[in-house]
Amino acid sequence: MFLGQYEHSIDDKGRMTIPFRYRELLSEGAYITRGFDQNLMVLTAASFQRMSTRINQQSITDPNARALKRMIFAHADAVDVDKVGRILIPQYLRDDALLKDSAMVIGVSDHFEIWAPALWVKQLELLDNPEVNSARYSYLDLTTE
Repeated sequence: MFLGQYEHSIDDKGRMTIPFRYRELLSEGAYITRGFDQNLMVLTAASFQRMSTRINQQSITDPNARALKRMIFAHADAVDVDKVGRILIPQYLRDDALLKDSAMVIGVSDHFEIWAPALWVKQLELLDNPEVNSARYSYLDLTTE
Protein backbone atom coordinates (compact mmCIF):
# COMPACT_ATOMS: atom_id res chain seq x y z
CA MET A 1 0.00 0.00 0.00
CA PHE A 2 1.28 3.48 -0.88
CA LEU A 3 1.27 5.68 2.23
CA GLY A 4 2.82 8.93 3.44
CA GLN A 5 4.22 12.15 2.05
CA TYR A 6 7.74 12.65 0.73
CA GLU A 7 9.55 15.52 -0.93
CA HIS A 8 11.98 14.59 -3.70
CA SER A 9 14.05 16.51 -6.20
CA ILE A 10 13.68 16.22 -9.95
CA ASP A 11 16.90 16.38 -11.95
CA ASP A 12 17.42 18.20 -15.26
CA LYS A 13 16.51 15.05 -17.21
CA GLY A 14 13.18 14.67 -15.38
CA ARG A 15 14.24 11.80 -13.13
CA MET A 16 12.85 11.58 -9.62
CA THR A 17 13.74 9.14 -6.86
CA ILE A 18 10.84 7.00 -5.67
CA PRO A 19 10.48 6.48 -1.92
CA PHE A 20 12.23 3.26 -0.93
CA ARG A 21 9.00 1.79 0.47
CA TYR A 22 7.30 2.16 -2.92
CA ARG A 23 9.93 0.46 -5.05
CA GLU A 24 8.96 -3.12 -4.29
CA LEU A 25 5.32 -2.30 -5.07
CA LEU A 26 6.42 -1.19 -8.55
CA SER A 27 8.55 -4.28 -9.25
CA GLU A 28 5.99 -5.68 -11.73
CA GLY A 29 5.88 -2.41 -13.69
CA ALA A 30 4.03 0.88 -13.44
CA TYR A 31 2.31 3.59 -15.41
CA ILE A 32 2.24 7.33 -14.94
CA THR A 33 -0.59 9.53 -16.15
CA ARG A 34 -2.27 12.84 -15.56
CA GLY A 35 -4.24 13.09 -12.33
CA PHE A 36 -7.52 14.87 -11.77
CA ASP A 37 -6.17 17.84 -9.76
CA GLN A 38 -3.22 19.12 -11.85
CA ASN A 39 -1.10 16.34 -10.42
CA LEU A 40 0.21 13.01 -11.70
CA MET A 41 -0.81 9.48 -10.75
CA VAL A 42 1.54 6.49 -10.70
CA LEU A 43 -0.20 3.12 -10.69
CA THR A 44 1.15 -0.40 -10.57
CA ALA A 45 0.76 -2.28 -13.84
CA ALA A 46 -2.03 -4.38 -12.30
CA SER A 47 -3.92 -1.32 -11.03
CA PHE A 48 -3.54 0.44 -14.37
CA GLN A 49 -4.87 -2.63 -16.17
CA ARG A 50 -7.92 -2.83 -13.87
CA MET A 51 -8.62 0.88 -14.39
CA SER A 52 -8.17 0.45 -18.14
CA THR A 53 -10.65 -2.42 -18.21
CA ARG A 54 -13.24 -0.37 -16.31
CA ILE A 55 -12.78 2.68 -18.52
CA ASN A 56 -13.04 0.57 -21.68
CA GLN A 57 -16.35 -0.88 -20.48
CA GLN A 58 -17.90 2.56 -20.84
CA SER A 59 -19.89 3.35 -23.95
CA ILE A 60 -17.93 5.02 -26.73
CA THR A 61 -21.05 7.08 -27.45
CA ASP A 62 -20.79 8.78 -24.03
CA PRO A 63 -18.82 12.04 -24.44
CA ASN A 64 -17.64 11.91 -20.82
CA ALA A 65 -16.27 8.40 -21.32
CA ARG A 66 -14.42 9.53 -24.45
CA ALA A 67 -12.98 12.52 -22.60
CA LEU A 68 -11.83 10.29 -19.74
CA LYS A 69 -10.12 7.91 -22.18
CA ARG A 70 -8.28 10.83 -23.76
CA MET A 71 -7.28 12.27 -20.41
CA ILE A 72 -5.96 9.00 -19.00
CA PHE A 73 -4.48 7.21 -22.01
CA ALA A 74 -3.18 10.11 -24.12
CA HIS A 75 -1.20 11.27 -21.09
CA ALA A 76 -0.01 7.84 -19.92
CA ASP A 77 3.40 6.27 -20.18
CA ALA A 78 5.03 3.14 -18.82
CA VAL A 79 7.69 3.83 -16.19
CA ASP A 80 10.56 1.73 -14.97
CA VAL A 81 12.43 2.16 -11.72
CA ASP A 82 16.15 2.34 -12.48
CA LYS A 83 18.97 0.80 -10.42
CA VAL A 84 19.09 3.75 -8.03
CA GLY A 85 15.30 3.95 -7.54
CA ARG A 86 14.36 6.71 -9.98
CA ILE A 87 11.62 7.05 -12.55
CA LEU A 88 11.65 9.33 -15.57
CA ILE A 89 8.72 11.76 -15.69
CA PRO A 90 8.10 12.73 -19.32
CA GLN A 91 8.42 16.46 -20.05
CA TYR A 92 4.80 16.83 -21.17
CA LEU A 93 3.62 15.43 -17.82
CA ARG A 94 6.01 17.66 -15.88
CA ASP A 95 4.56 20.60 -17.79
CA ASP A 96 0.96 19.48 -17.09
CA ALA A 97 1.64 19.22 -13.34
CA LEU A 98 3.83 22.36 -13.14
CA LEU A 99 6.78 20.31 -11.89
CA LYS A 100 10.19 21.96 -11.89
CA ASP A 101 13.03 20.84 -9.64
CA SER A 102 11.11 19.25 -6.75
CA ALA A 103 7.92 17.31 -6.14
CA MET A 104 5.76 15.98 -3.36
CA VAL A 105 5.12 12.24 -3.56
CA ILE A 106 1.82 11.39 -1.88
CA GLY A 107 0.71 7.84 -1.11
CA VAL A 108 -3.00 7.26 -1.67
CA SER A 109 -3.45 3.54 -0.99
CA ASP A 110 -3.47 1.76 -4.38
CA HIS A 111 -1.35 4.38 -6.21
CA PHE A 112 0.68 7.47 -5.49
CA GLU A 113 0.44 11.02 -6.71
CA ILE A 114 3.13 13.49 -7.69
CA TRP A 115 2.43 17.15 -6.96
CA ALA A 116 4.21 20.44 -7.48
CA PRO A 117 4.96 21.56 -3.89
CA ALA A 118 2.96 24.81 -4.17
CA LEU A 119 -0.08 22.94 -5.51
CA TRP A 120 0.19 20.36 -2.72
CA VAL A 121 0.12 23.17 -0.13
CA LYS A 122 -3.12 24.44 -1.68
CA GLN A 123 -4.55 20.91 -1.65
CA LEU A 124 -3.63 20.52 2.02
CA GLU A 125 -5.53 23.73 2.81
CA LEU A 126 -8.64 22.16 1.28
CA LEU A 127 -8.10 18.90 3.17
CA ASP A 128 -7.46 20.56 6.54
CA ASN A 129 -10.88 22.21 6.97
CA PRO A 130 -12.88 20.17 9.54
CA GLU A 131 -16.26 21.72 8.69
CA VAL A 132 -15.86 21.08 4.98
CA ASN A 133 -14.59 17.56 5.64
CA SER A 134 -17.55 16.74 7.87
CA ALA A 135 -19.97 17.59 5.08
CA ARG A 136 -17.78 16.18 2.30
CA TYR A 137 -17.45 12.72 3.84
CA SER A 138 -20.75 12.39 5.69
CA TYR A 139 -22.27 10.02 3.10
CA LEU A 140 -19.35 7.57 3.16
CA ASP A 141 -19.40 4.45 5.30
CA LEU A 142 -15.93 4.46 6.85
CA THR A 143 -16.53 1.86 9.55
CA THR A 144 -13.57 -0.39 10.24
CA GLU A 145 -15.53 -3.45 11.32
